[in-house]
Amino acid sequence: MVPQSLQKDDKGPMIKTELDRFRAILTTKLAELERFTRHRDGIVVERCADQLEEIQAASERALAVCNLDREFNQLRNARAALRRIQEGSFGTCQECDEDIHPKRLAAMPWATLCIRCQEAVDHNLKELQAPSHLIDRAA
Repeated sequence: MVPQSLQKDDKGPMIKTELDRFRAILTTKLAELERFTRHRDGIVVERCADQLEEIQAASERALAVCNLDREFNQLRNARAALRRIQEGSFGTCQECDEDIHPKRLAAMPWATLCIRCQEAVDHNLKELQAPSHLIDRAA
């Protein structure tokens, strides 16, 4: 008997070959991210005699830290997606338990939410980040 998570119909869970393909994509991405996150030269603090050079270096350092933070987040997300493949929950929305569309997974293999749930989260974040005077006017 094939486990339910490996059966496939037109809108059902993924088949083993699809899971293997996503596993390979995530493993490759994981290796790439691990290589990238080892290089931290851009965040080294060096003192400069020239104040303008020091300001520019600080700006470049801030950008490098942002990039490193983003890459670490993707690394964590890729590892979590590989765990979900092992557990059999990969490709299922963690909010509504519906299947995540394969096109979404192809674009973002570590996605945990379907498009509908992700849009709802994004909308709620925008509302929380909106200035209070805009929220008062909308009410």
